[in-house]
Amino acid sequence: MQKNIRNFCIIAHIDHGKSTLADRLLEYTQTVQGKDLQAQILDDMDLERERGITIKSHAIQMQYKYKNENYTLNLIDTPGHVDFAYEVSRSIAACEGALLIVDSTQGIQAQTISNLYMALEHDLEIIPVLNKIDLPNAMPEEVEDQIVELLGCNRKDICRASGKTGEGVYEILDAIIEKVPAPKGDPDAPLQALIFDSVFNSFRGIIAYFKIINGIIRTKDLVKFVATEKEYEADEVGILKLEMSPRDEVRCGDVGYIISGIKASKEVKVGDTITHVKRSCDKAIEGFEEVKPMVFAGVYPIETEDFENLRSSLEKLQLNDASLTFQPESSMALGFGFRCGFLGLLHMEIIQERLDREFNMDVITTVPNVSYKVFDKHGEEKEVHNPAGLPDPTLIEHIEEPFIRSSIITSTDYIGPIMTLCLGKRGILVKQDYISGDRMEIIFDLPLGEIVIDFYDKLKSISKGYASFDYHIHDYRPSRLIKLDILLNGEPVDALSTLTHVDNAVAFGRRMCEKLKELIPRQQFDVAIQAAIGAKIIARETIKAVRKDVTAKCYGGDISRKRKLLEKQKEGKKRMKQVGNVEVPQKAFLAVLKLD
Repeated sequence: MQKNIRNFCIIAHIDHGKSTLADRLLEYTQTVQGKDLQAQILDDMDLERERGITIKSHAIQMQYKYKNENYTLNLIDTPGHVDFAYEVSRSIAACEGALLIVDSTQGIQAQTISNLYMALEHDLEIIPVLNKIDLPNAMPEEVEDQIVELLGCNRKDICRASGKTGEGVYEILDAIIEKVPAPKGDPDAPLQALIFDSVFNSFRGIIAYFKIINGIIRTKDLVKFVATEKEYEADEVGILKLEMSPRDEVRCGDVGYIISGIKASKEVKVGDTITHVKRSCDKAIEGFEEVKPMVFAGVYPIETEDFENLRSSLEKLQLNDASLTFQPESSMALGFGFRCGFLGLLHMEIIQERLDREFNMDVITTVPNVSYKVFDKHGEEKEVHNPAGLPDPTLIEHIEEPFIRSSIITSTDYIGPIMTLCLGKRGILVKQDYISGDRMEIIFDLPLGEIVIDFYDKLKSISKGYASFDYHIHDYRPSRLIKLDILLNGEPVDALSTLTHVDNAVAFGRRMCEKLKELIPRQQFDVAIQAAIGAKIIARETIKAVRKDVTAKCYGGDISRKRKLLEKQKEGKKRMKQVGNVEVPQKAFLAVLKLD
């Protein structure tokens, strides 16, 4: 029965208890019982459990009896970290309602607000939930005031709950059934289904998860994917319980999966529309946006022959994480690899970790940077993701770098240090507002290149973990940027070169040389480490040669005997320096990120 289906997602800031509350919902609707019950049921990656974060959206279907009628509830659990906002946008496109969870000990934070606006743009019915009210430091009254002010709802609409003790969970289930509208599709119309996720299974090929907007899909139907225009037979369709459970048909309004023996990852695009070959729909479903990577880094295999394996690993990861983009590139120092685009630094770390765990790939990652627009003297524009791709400085008219509009929510005690941090990162203050009591929202325009490396960690440490941060790309602005090269014995190492602002260049170059001096092992010859801007050397460190004491066997006698041995050694060192090659260890590439 379509009128008895409810599709909803859970949105919140990091650590406000989404996954724990989802566990209780699954337990109270008896979807998961007995030995399957464990904390964070929906977080199935080891990585998610270790770090206590959700990385992927997860869909699961529950049955619930309310006033003697059976209802089908499709829950999509979403990540809270700003780097995975893209996952959230897809989940929201597949729902009619959202649970907005606010931690009653922390109040409303930046991510809460940005996810809420995303849900409101899609006209979702919002059910506010106050979580963790069993904790002794909960402030339910104050946080309710904040929610009322943000949403303009009544106090009695807010559900008070605790994911840990299970208090208030039945009220949430009743609210979902009463307030969230049933999906409005037409089962007799041509099939239209939105793909919101896909996974790779080494036995069944690629499995696509979809939500049906209109029509019905049955096993053995001939379907086609609108964007790629490929046609398939649906070998198996079904719905998502804890495991996949096959059905003969999946009806309008439901969330399900399709297996049709798709081999190549390029053939499934998240956000694509599935329709029947015979009675196809007129147009694809809207409300799905292409993802824009924010941070770029080179990923290279440690062994050159692993290049093809790395390509197939990245393709399989891309299926499961549509926000990863990559293209081949080569480097003098590191050989062949890929230029990958990520949504942020956490995303980059997670991809590296997943490559290692799921595909046993050992990779070297270069310094992350952002994309710049370079305008040459002829007025032509070129997008550059990599300092090596920068044209000759004499041909450049100006460079524009991306700026973000960031919202930082903090208590008033930490405003001074946060202002200092943002201004030190070349930030421009836009405005500041009091949200409630002693909580304040500060809006800054910041260059993305400055945020990329360690801004988030510093913000958390100076505000003792209280400040929350959210951002979106705002515009591109002209900036005085220069390319800083690192030379080892006069040879540039392209993997260590960076684009940096004129004011920071000298200090950054100096720190980089000092750091590399610690990390590069000593050789049989002197190694000169230099930082250069164009032809001008701005900093230098020398790693002294490891020397054998060749005069040890001379005791007494004429000085010319010692000199003869030293001259002989000097000749050998000179010849060695001509052919000597300096190995840069993996640690050196990573240390550059953590220069402060």
